[in-house]
Amino acid sequence: MIRILMTFAIAGLGVAAFSYVDLPLPWLLGPIMACLTAALLGVPLDTIKVLNTAMRGILGVAVGATFTTALLVSMGAMWPTLILIPLMTVLIGLVGVPYFQKIWGFDFPTAYYSAMPGGLQDMLIFGEEAGGDVRAMSLVHATRVLFIVAILPFILRAYWDVDLSVPPGAPASEIAWQQLVLMIFCGLVGWKLAERVGLFGASILGPMILAGAFALAGVLHHRPPVEAIWAAQFFIGMTVGAKYAGITMREVRIDLTAALGFCVILLALTVVFAEAVHLLDLAPALETLLAFAPGGQAEMAILALIVGADMAFVIAHHVLRILVVIVGAPAFARLYRR
Repeated sequence: MIRILMTFAIAGLGVAAFSYVDLPLPWLLGPIMACLTAALLGVPLDTIKVLNTAMRGILGVAVGATFTTALLVSMGAMWPTLILIPLMTVLIGLVGVPYFQKIWGFDFPTAYYSAMPGGLQDMLIFGEEAGGDVRAMSLVHATRVLFIVAILPFILRAYWDVDLSVPPGAPASEIAWQQLVLMIFCGLVGWKLAERVGLFGASILGPMILAGAFALAGVLHHRPPVEAIWAAQFFIGMTVGAKYAGITMREVRIDLTAALGFCVILLALTVVFAEAVHLLDLAPALETLLAFAPGGQAEMAILALIVGADMAFVIAHHVLRILVVIVGAPAFARLYRR
């Protein structure tokens, strides 16, 4: 309990520090950087896993609440960019696996499942079953999410002059209590139903599907209040930073350095694909960057929500990427090794 309280306090200081110096996304980046710094200094950190998972449901409801019939119809036109997601995923593997093996000396299972840009838990499960180093894979994926989430706000502000200080929703006091109750229902019931049927990303996709159904039916009229979105950012940011708890100097020297180099490769590939989509006039540049950046699904949803991007476009591409990796990773691992 002391570790958890200490982690909350450190994350809160991160929010205060980012707000004081007017850095972007204080509720997300503040906890990430504060907890990362504390972990590197050897401070013991811990989080409440079930609460962290539940907070992702807020983002699912936020995405689902934006669904309209016109939006769903428009999703059919996304196929030219959606088909690029498997291609980008394959290229990431072709570059990433040799990078981790030949430069950093990772064994094949660790290199392969470190390179695959899927969900953290799924890649760790697959990698552990294949005999990979779970700790190294965990640090690589945590760094991937942290790097992408930390650098994208600055890119968005520099190139598109995006105002990241705009509240991502209305305050709870301005939303009818019936709507708030409906959002809670969508979050909890959607999450648990999705878990029961074995849907990957259940804590986000379940609430998103249920909230989307209510929105399309004309029952749900609001996104979650700004306080809920800030809370989701806080817990997700704290969770990302706390994953570095207990990191050793050897892990900093090898695993963390390897992960940072891989992140540069990922960013370069993202820019290449985003530029290609932009030159072919397939989609707006800002949405394309958010859709192709291989960060965490929840973290990308937050950024899309805050900047007012096309949520359906961004989420559809991330869901497809994770689906491609989860379904294809074990099979491709066997082929790759031959």
